Amino acid sequence: MSEKKRIDEKISNALDIPVASGEIIDYDTEEKHLVEPINTDLDVDYQSVRQNLQDIIDRGKIAIDGILTVAEDTDSPRAYEVAAQMIKNVADVNKDLIDIHNKLRAIKSSYEGPKTVTTNNTLFVGSTKELQKFLKQQQEMLLDSEKGEEDAVQDE
Repeated sequence: MSEKKRIDEKISNALDIPVASGEIIDYDTEEKHLVEPINTDLDVDYQSVRQNLQDIIDRGKIAIDGILTVAEDTDSPRAYEVAAQMIKNVADVNKDLIDIHNKLRAIKSSYEGPKTVTTNNTLFVGSTKELQKFLKQQQEMLLDSEKGEEDAVQDE
């Protein structure tokens, strides 16, 4: 204990702060990690972005109505140009809204874990002579089965 107090005094002197009074408590050094599923933040962010895009679309529709009214009243080419640009922007935001749906689906599918993939690798263990013998037997069996099928077809 005295060594810990001495270290505390050295640190306090080096930092020019008063020595903390009280008892020194040893805590567990084991780190505890709270793992929150990523989906909670992802869903909250998705909802926020979705709401923002929908608000932009709604405001864009109102702005389009207003600028079209101005364009009709003034017959100004610039007003029609602005209206066309506004319509394009709202259409782009609609595409962005669909894109976040696709991106969310892709992200969630990547967190579902690995897909089951079965790989069947056949390995022959033996000499080349044994392999040739095996292949010859397989070929003969294949030819015999084909010959049997031909005979069955001819008998009918």
